[in-house]
Amino acid sequence: MAERAGWRTDALKRGAGDAERRFLASGASVAVVDARGALDEGLAAVRRLADPVETNAAALLVLLSRGDVAALEAVHAAGATHYLASPFGEAEFAQMLRFADRHADRLARGRPRAAIVPSGDQDGVRNRRSRDALTGLADGAALRRWIDRQLKQGAAAGLDGPSCVAMLLSVTRFEAINAAFGTSAGDKALQAVARRIERQLDPAEARRGCVARVAGAEFAVALAAPVTIDDARRIAADLEDAIARPFAVDQHVIALSCRIGIACADAADQGAALLRRASLALAEAKTGDGGRALALDAGGEARAAHDSRLEVDLRAALDRDEIGILFQPQVSVTSGAIVGVEALARWHHPERGALGAATLFAAAERSDYLVQLSEHVQRKAIRMAAGWQGALADLRLAVNVTAADIARPGFAARLLAMVDDEGFPRARLTVEVTESGLIDDLGQAAAFLGELRAAGLRVAIDDFGTGYSSLAYLKALPLDYLKIDQRLAQDITGSARDRVVVRGVIEMARSLGLAVIAEGVETEEQLALLAAEGCNIYQGFLRAPPLDEGALQQLMSE
Repeated sequence: MAERAGWRTDALKRGAGDAERRFLASGASVAVVDARGALDEGLAAVRRLADPVETNAAALLVLLSRGDVAALEAVHAAGATHYLASPFGEAEFAQMLRFADRHADRLARGRPRAAIVPSGDQDGVRNRRSRDALTGLADGAALRRWIDRQLKQGAAAGLDGPSCVAMLLSVTRFEAINAAFGTSAGDKALQAVARRIERQLDPAEARRGCVARVAGAEFAVALAAPVTIDDARRIAADLEDAIARPFAVDQHVIALSCRIGIACADAADQGAALLRRASLALAEAKTGDGGRALALDAGGEARAAHDSRLEVDLRAALDRDEIGILFQPQVSVTSGAIVGVEALARWHHPERGALGAATLFAAAERSDYLVQLSEHVQRKAIRMAAGWQGALADLRLAVNVTAADIARPGFAARLLAMVDDEGFPRARLTVEVTESGLIDDLGQAAAFLGELRAAGLRVAIDDFGTGYSSLAYLKALPLDYLKIDQRLAQDITGSARDRVVVRGVIEMARSLGLAVIAEGVETEEQLALLAAEGCNIYQGFLRAPPLDEGALQQLMSE
C-alpha cells in the first residue's frame, strides 16, 4: 500500500532485533509499526524505535486493531506520534503517511514546541532556544538549529578540520529503573544524568558546545570547532565513567551505564545527516561486541545505507528473477575429467551489476530472508540440472544448505520432494553444509544429514578449516566429502608448517573414508602438491571460473 502511494519502503519482519539500526540506515522520515493483533509486541517495537525517531525528527505511526484503541495512552507513552485504527482503507493509510511526513518535516525545520528567550546564548548568538522541560537542557529542535549554524559557519570559514562533532548518549537499563522505582525516581535520575553530563565539559568546551536531551533517555553533546574525533573519544570516555558512578535517588542507590555514538561532520554535511550518523553509531554501539562508544564516519554511514538498500531490493529480486545460477566445475585430480559442478548464486542487480553469493546471502541474513533465498537457489539449480543432456547429463550437482535450512522442521523431506518434483536423480545430488552451520546443534545436524544419505543423496562439509573443526565432530556426522577451504588449500605452497596442517586434514579425512575436495586451486604447483597428499577432486580458476549454463556446455564439449 505504501509503495503504491509513492513511498520507498524498507520492511522488517516481526521480532526483528535490529529495528533501530535498520530505521537509521534507511534514512526514513516515517516509521510504521503494525501492532494489529500483536499489541504487546507492537509496543515493544515502538519503544525500541522511539528514541532514534525523536532524535532524528521523524514520525512514528502505529496501526491498531479497533479493540486496542483503549490502549492509546500506552501507545503514546511508548513514543508513537500518530495512530490509525482498523478498519481503514488504502486512501486513509496513504493520507496518514502524509500527515506523519508533514509532522517530521516540521520537526526537521526546527519549529520548537515551546520557546524561551535565555539571558544569552553561550555561543554569543541571541536566538530563541527551546528547552527540555524536565532537565532544562536544550531540546532536539534547539540542538538541530545549533548544529546547522555551526556547519554553515564552518563552511563559510573554510575550516580544514571538522566544524562540529556530535555525540549521542543513551542511558541503558532505564526502563528497568522506571519499573523498579517508579517514574518519579526515573525523572530524577534523568535530571541527575543531565547535571553530570554538563559538569564533564570544561568551561572552554561548554562555551563552544550544546548539551541537549533529545529523547526519553537519550542525550546529545555537540562541540564546535576547533575539535577533533580524538577530543570526542576522550569526552565520551569521561562521560561513560561519570554515568557509571552510582546515583542516589529517593533513598535508592541506582546504577546506570550508557552507550555513546560519535559522528564527525564532513564538509558537505547537513545537520540532519550528522545526527543520523551519530544515531547509527549509537545503534551499532548498543548491539556490537566492542566498547561502549563508537565513532562512525560518512563512509560507515554510506555502507550501512548501502546494506539497508540491498535488503530492500532483495525482496523484489526473487520476483523479478534477478538471482541467477553459475556452476563451478569440479575436476578429478587423477583423470582431469570434470565430474561435477557446484551451484553458486549470482545477483544481477539492475543498478549495481553482478553481486556474488557472499553479498547476496549477507543481505538475506540481515533481512530475515535467508530461508526464501536458499530455497529459491536450490530449486532453480536443480531444475536447470534436471534438463541437462549430452555431455552434461552425468555431472553431479552440489547445492548449498544453510544453518537456517537445517533448523527448519521437516526440511529434509521438503528438499527430497523438491528433487523428485523437478525430476533430478537423487544419486547425482550432493548437499554441502558449512561447518559453522552444523556446530550449533550437532545432534540435529547428524539426524538431518543421515536422512538425506539414507534417501540416496551425498553429503559434504564445505569450507572445512574455517571454523571449529575437530576429529570428534567429523566422526559424529554421516559424510561423503570433506571440502577444504580455499585459504587452507592455498597454504600448501606456503611454509613447511602450512603443508603439515593441510596434510593432516587430508589424512584425517581419508582415515574416515571421506573423499577430499580442494577449493580455490589456482596454480599447477598447488594442484601437484594437493595431488601428492591424496586430494581427490579440485575446483578453482586453474580449470575454470564459475560459468553460466552455456559456457559450461561449451567447456564440456571441448
